Order: sequence, then C-alpha cells, then structure tokens
Amino acid sequence: MSVVVEAEGLRREFTVGRRRARRRVVAVSDIDLRIAPGEAVGFPGPNGAGKSTTIKMLTGILVPTAGRLRVCELDPTRQRRALAHRLGVVFGQRSQLWWDLPLRDSFALLGAIHRVPEPAHRARLERCVDVLELGPFLDVPVRQLSLGQRMRGEVTAALLHDPALLVLDEPTVGLDLVSKERLRAFLQEVNLVDGVTILLTTHDLPDVERLCRRVVVIDHGQVVADDGLDTLRARSGGAREVVVELTAPSAPLHGLPGVRDVHVEADGPRQRLVFAPADTTAAALIAAVAAKVELRDVTVVEPSIEDLVRTLYQR
Repeated sequence: MSVVVEAEGLRREFTVGRRRARRRVVAVSDIDLRIAPGEAVGFPGPNGAGKSTTIKMLTGILVPTAGRLRVCELDPTRQRRALAHRLGVVFGQRSQLWWDLPLRDSFALLGAIHRVPEPAHRARLERCVDVLELGPFLDVPVRQLSLGQRMRGEVTAALLHDPALLVLDEPTVGLDLVSKERLRAFLQEVNLVDGVTILLTTHDLPDVERLCRRVVVIDHGQVVADDGLDTLRARSGGAREVVVELTAPSAPLHGLPGVRDVHVEADGPRQRLVFAPADTTAAALIAAVAAKVELRDVTVVEPSIEDLVRTLYQR
C-alpha cells in the first residue's frame, strides 16, 4: 500500500436553517491530504475548524460534497464495510463498547464481528491487556469503568482486528496525567513497532508532540499548514514561556540572554519570561535565573495549538 489516505479537493457542505431561511455552510473546503503507511500525523485545529467533519468523511460516515477520497485504497462511501476491516477508530466522546457488558465480552463480540482468527485475537488482546493494564477490570461492566479505564478499552477495541489506519479523535479528553502518559506510550509503540498509521485530532499539544512527526493544521475548513511541529513553531514565532516563582519579590528580570519580554505578576514573586527556542533553551534560561535570584518553582509553558493555529491563519 503506497498511500493510506489520499484526498484531493475534499469538500463538505451542509444546509442549515428552515424553509426560506435556509443557507449552505461550508465545513470543509478543498482539502488535499496524503498520508503514507507508518506515518503518525497530528490533525489539530480550533473548535469548528472542520476536523471532525473530515474524519467522518475519511471513515465513511459522511459523504463528501465534492472531491476525490481514497482510504486504504478504498472508497469510504461505496466500500464502507470493507474499509471497516482496515480501519480502527476511537472517538473520545463516543463508545464502541457495549455499556452493560464486561470489557471481556465486548472484545469477544468485536473479534467475532471482524472475523478475527481466535489465535490472533487472543494474542492482540493479551498484549493490550498487559501494556494498558486492563486485567483488573476485564470483567467489569463498561458503565462502571472510569473514563481512563474506558478509553484504554476503546483503544484496545480499535486495534483487535489489526487495522492499517488508526484514527483518534480526542482520545485523551478528560484523562488524568498518568492515564494520558500510559496511553501515549502505547500508541507510540503501536506506530513505531507495528507500523500502524495514526491520524490524531486533538487540542492537547503534548499528545501531538509525543506521537506525531508531522502536523496538518486545519482552520475554517482549510489546511493552513502541513509540516513538522518544530517548523510550525518557528513559523508562528516559536514563543515559549518560563514561569518562575521566586521566594521573595524581585525587580523584573530583564537582560537575561534570549529573553524577549518579561511579565511581572503578584507584585514580583511570579514572573513570566518569554523566549524563542532559536535564541536560548529553557534549561539555560532557568540556570540564568537561578544565578540571580532564589527560586521556589519553575514551569515551562508551550504555545497552545490554538495559538499556533491563530498565528498561522492570520499570516
């Protein structure tokens, strides 16, 4: 398979309103997208950018208004059933598990639906159970699981039939830090070791940083950037912040190497130092601050996906 996703001029319009007040709204406009086997691609954008609409067209849920689309060498609309066997999907707000059944029974049903041979099903399930630590609640009904436990179950369910493409729509929404990190590590292994292609939509920049080497930014239904994350940061100005909590109030920490701006908060004990990675590093800046004043705490703040998108779109 030379290309997992190939979209040319992909467009989707909706008719909204009633009777005489009806109007057409363009949710996705002329998107071109190619994803090669084994890639891990981030697909971020603000709310209403067209991410979910695009994902629904890729998975065959929505029919494109115009354009050409092939996923795993299939037409998602006309060959939806065949595509389901090559595609794994996780929607953070929707479940593919049976609410009143234990996880174990949901996995067995999904294996039967996809006609996965029993040895292969058992091997994949055992691996997911081991890595994602699902053992203690395999016999617990899905409705009694915590959100973190259920999301680990959702990812397992999406991988049981050995898909070529795994589509993740906000997979870590609402998860605690430990659950997020466990899930990110597993997905990274699935991509790098198993060669599963990943398409990830999220507002969470650490998800993109950990999993994706390429980022396709969408806004107002259009692709506004398609590049590596570091390149996108550089294009948007690359501004980062080091937030320092001091043991005592201090005058603004001006004059530190690489610092572009200083914002003083709480009358001095907290200061935000704005810098660009091209000028200095967070570690060097923290060391320079520690040489001048006594530190209580330090936080490095990355630009949000929304900030990157906003800057790119305005440019």
